[in-house]
Amino acid sequence: MQPGFRFVNNSSRRFAISIKELRVNQQIKVREVRLIDSDGKMVGIVPIEVALESARQKGLDLVEIVPNQSPPVCKIIDYGKYKYQEKKKAQAAKAKQTIVEIKEIKLRPRTEDHDLQFKIAHIRRFIQDGNKAKVTIVFRGREMQHIEIAQPMVNKIIKETEDIAKVEVPPKLEGRSIVMLLTKK
Repeated sequence: MQPGFRFVNNSSRRFAISIKELRVNQQIKVREVRLIDSDGKMVGIVPIEVALESARQKGLDLVEIVPNQSPPVCKIIDYGKYKYQEKKKAQAAKAKQTIVEIKEIKLRPRTEDHDLQFKIAHIRRFIQDGNKAKVTIVFRGREMQHIEIAQPMVNKIIKETEDIAKVEVPPKLEGRSIVMLLTKK
């Protein structure tokens, strides 16, 4: 687990939340800081006592924005409002991301034509929904000696889906199965 992250279980979904906490007011333990006032103007390098008093007079907090600089950069802001805005930004970024799933279709080398058409319809639906389709042709027993039987099937799947899909991972033999991955054009 990375330092600075903890895992939260939220309705069976696990995601990492940044727990990077900024030092605020009395937690800042340096002699002097580079101060930015509440209007966003650079004040300059001032002693920590002056910066804290300036923040206290405005009814705001002194927050260490860039701690790894010498001297650290501190800004006079409302810390509660700042944390709220950062949380909202993180939620907006998470809402905009799209999750692509890989849906798998398993076939046998002797799958009949009607059943193959049915599976191709599934592949088309998966790809139109924005997912990727993993096509696996499984061989059993002596079928391994005749893997060329699957070649016409693979060609038919590629031909039937070429208008909406492209082959991301070409067909290859992995153990006792041929695997290929189709994705949206």
